[in-house]
Amino acid sequence: MKGLIVAGTHSGCGKTTIAMGFMAAFRKRGMKVAPFKVGPDFIDPGFHKNTCNHSSRNLDGWMLSKEYNKEVFYKNSYACDVAIVEGVMGLFDGYDGRSEAGSTAEMAKWLSLPVLLVVDARSMSRSVAAMVYGFKNFDRELKWAGVVLNRLGSNTHLRFIREAIEDHVDIPLLGGLIRENWLNLPERHLGLVTQDETPLQPDYIDRLADLIENSLNLEILLDNLPELNVRKVSKKPELHNRYPVKIGVARDEAFCFYYQDNFDLLKRYGAELVFFSPLQDRSLPRNIDGLYLGGGYPELFAEKLSKNRGLMEEIKQLGNNGFPIYAECGGFMYLTEGIEDKSLRFYPMAGIFPVKIMMLDRLKALGYREVTLKASNLLGKPGEKIRGHEFHYSEIKEITEKIDPVVDHNRVNLVYQLSDRPGLKIREEGYMKKNVLGSYVHLHFGSNPQIAENFVRFLSDNSAVPQPL
Repeated sequence: MKGLIVAGTHSGCGKTTIAMGFMAAFRKRGMKVAPFKVGPDFIDPGFHKNTCNHSSRNLDGWMLSKEYNKEVFYKNSYACDVAIVEGVMGLFDGYDGRSEAGSTAEMAKWLSLPVLLVVDARSMSRSVAAMVYGFKNFDRELKWAGVVLNRLGSNTHLRFIREAIEDHVDIPLLGGLIRENWLNLPERHLGLVTQDETPLQPDYIDRLADLIENSLNLEILLDNLPELNVRKVSKKPELHNRYPVKIGVARDEAFCFYYQDNFDLLKRYGAELVFFSPLQDRSLPRNIDGLYLGGGYPELFAEKLSKNRGLMEEIKQLGNNGFPIYAECGGFMYLTEGIEDKSLRFYPMAGIFPVKIMMLDRLKALGYREVTLKASNLLGKPGEKIRGHEFHYSEIKEITEKIDPVVDHNRVNLVYQLSDRPGLKIREEGYMKKNVLGSYVHLHFGSNPQIAENFVRFLSDNSAVPQPL
């Protein structure tokens, strides 16, 4: 098997489109492609899956250990022809300015993958060679697969840059893409519009594959890629007989931010996942033992969600009766009293947590988070840690009832000690009422698989709680 990392000089240079183009072109050649994404991203993996017909996995140098990243890569690329890993931000961008920690470059070294650098060539010609020279010499331990130019103005533009690179940098230039409006993917405040909401059409993927095939020298790329010694990872035993529970998972255009590894770990410890749509379904799936409400864009569908009162009342009644519910970010917003949009219109939600949410024009929070549990809850016991990421354009506008930092089962309590990556900013978060737990943080269970087992075991131990009929 062969593989590469598609990295960029910076965010927005076009690496997502070009990574998908390679996936589509290789698949059109009849190759089996394993896609991956570096960083805590939910949107790009959805486009990867649609392009490759193969689930895309997140790799992350801070949330996940080196060993876990390698296991995920080996397990999900074994028996494929080529693995394509889309990087995050710029190639060397990570957690701070002094180390490669959390960067695409670090992941390239961990997985022994060569780097293909995407350069946005707008408004530059010979200067591109200086930029590529700097990237190549910044870290001499990296292996290189080549350079691809994006957003070229013309073939003459490409020729000028090719001459400069060939004279000054020992990296193959595979070609470049002329600026085309049809290539642009729609964006909004959290990034690209999701695959769940606006799926890539087959003709777009086919056209992208042809563009890559005709514009870039794929033969040179494949010839230069080293063969990877991808070991087969022993499959861990499934534990269905230990905790045979059913989890209702909210999954539609409004709730679509999930790590595939979270699903896999829950299933490994015995859970059966039953998907439902808070937008479309009028009642919950039958005979479930708990709910998992992920993130997404509830604010964009607030009116439709609010009108589905029957489902919200069912969820509220279950939560008030002690039914286990875990919700993060958009799912947490869904369980509050309501969401106020930027036009000051208020849409009532499920009302389990006594808080009101307001949308903002600016980014409220962005960054990695480490959660330490302060009190026993459906994810574990005090002192257990798990890592995740926070990214949202909303905030709590109003708290309508006292939230007690001391655990009181009949009140809302704060059960997370939350710190940012360096551990410099520590605050309390994680809202718990009875067996309902909500937070703005998206957790990756792979950072501590014990959390997934704790969750499933909790559902098994609390299966006597009234369930949907």
